Amino acid sequence: MVATTPAKQEAKVDKRFKVIDVTLKRHNGNPEGLIEVLHKAQESFGYLEEEVLEYIARGLKLPLSQVYGVATFYHLFSLKPGGAHTCIVCMGTACYVKGAGKIIATLEENLGIKVGETSADGQVSLLSARCIGACGIAPAVVIDGNVLGKQDSESTWSKIVELKGE
Repeated sequence: MVATTPAKQEAKVDKRFKVIDVTLKRHNGNPEGLIEVLHKAQESFGYLEEEVLEYIARGLKLPLSQVYGVATFYHLFSLKPGGAHTCIVCMGTACYVKGAGKIIATLEENLGIKVGETSADGQVSLLSARCIGACGIAPAVVIDGNVLGKQDSESTWSKIVELKGE
């Protein structure tokens, strides 16, 4: 009898692993497809948990350390689940000069988290970006994919409160 790992047992049950399998097959297990496989996995699971990274490593016959290294190098990959809502504060020069730092400080204080973290209630992930290219409407914030310009601490916090349903 062949022993199966928990990830393989999950793969038989969890259809999200089938999406990874299709992508692995498209690349014939070629390690050069790692980034595309990671993207598909994150798209399917929402983030890259350890079992998923192990599954990909086995599928591409790569050391887990290499898969983990790529997943942590690129900022678009996340190893932790994100919040129901995402708030990205632009920290480009124009936004920073016009108060983006104060916006982040207010959000961190009110949410009880730091940039790169998700609130304890799982509602908001707070991120920053070097520049989103919206300098003309600085300071800019992106909430759930919507760019909001000429923000300040109060207007941004009000939008977050509205999203959280408080």
